[in-house]
Amino acid sequence: MGSSFEKYQKKRLISSYFSVVLSTTLVLFLLGMLGLLVLNTKKVADYYKEKIALTVYLKDSAKDVEIKQLQKTLALAEYTKSAEFVSKETAAANLTETIGEDFVEYLGENPLLNSLDVYVLAQFVSAEKLEEIAAEISEKNFVEEVSFDKPLVSKLNANIKKIGLGILITCIFFAFVAALLINSSIRLSVYAKRFTIKTMQMVGATKGFIRKPFIWNSVKMGVIAAILALAGMAGALYYANKSVPELQLTSDKVLIGSVFGGILVIGVLITLLSSFFATQRFLNLRTDQLYY
Repeated sequence: MGSSFEKYQKKRLISSYFSVVLSTTLVLFLLGMLGLLVLNTKKVADYYKEKIALTVYLKDSAKDVEIKQLQKTLALAEYTKSAEFVSKETAAANLTETIGEDFVEYLGENPLLNSLDVYVLAQFVSAEKLEEIAAEISEKNFVEEVSFDKPLVSKLNANIKKIGLGILITCIFFAFVAALLINSSIRLSVYAKRFTIKTMQMVGATKGFIRKPFIWNSVKMGVIAAILALAGMAGALYYANKSVPELQLTSDKVLIGSVFGGILVIGVLITLLSSFFATQRFLNLRTDQLYY
């Protein structure tokens, strides 16, 4: 009979440890992914900003040497990521593919102009700065017009700010929820041993001596949960980087290492503190209060 009871208690203990590790792993994984998302928000925002082109339309009278010189000048400018020449023939072919009709054949001529698509660095992508750049380029007498999608630029910058703030608030919220969930899991595992704690205290064991094995077990569970969470994060990060290699999500090793190290520290710290306060609570209870 005693052997069966001990096996039952052992199964309950293993089940309790497993639930603590599992819940802590899931919470740390979610927190870690949100942390990576927050720290990579700027990189993602910059990626989309640098997809916006400033289009320089050139007059038909523009000479090849002038076009090449302008392209070279723009490519070397501090605000430029890249400058690409688009001939009127290429532009016509692209437009024909878009609208599904050969408008050149219909009109009898190609009304489009040669152009330069200037992709600007993210820090210069704002309506004000792009207007300044456009005004500067427009001073060339062989430039017909310089245009960019001003409403798109303004909307993109506004949405990036909103999304960044939203992600930050979400991350703070989940950090708070993470602490609560891990704390609750640890308290439940300690609660299951409240009578053992009180028995040890009644036979003369010091509070520090009683707390030590509970804290050590909790820290071990925190480390295991953190390692599992980090493995999941590494897999998710690898898959995301493989899916969108342009973002170079794994290029900043220091940033990734900081997040991974932070998750490990959080896993250990929360389980340690939760275990300490949970055991302290039951140590301070009277024997008759253990049943409530």
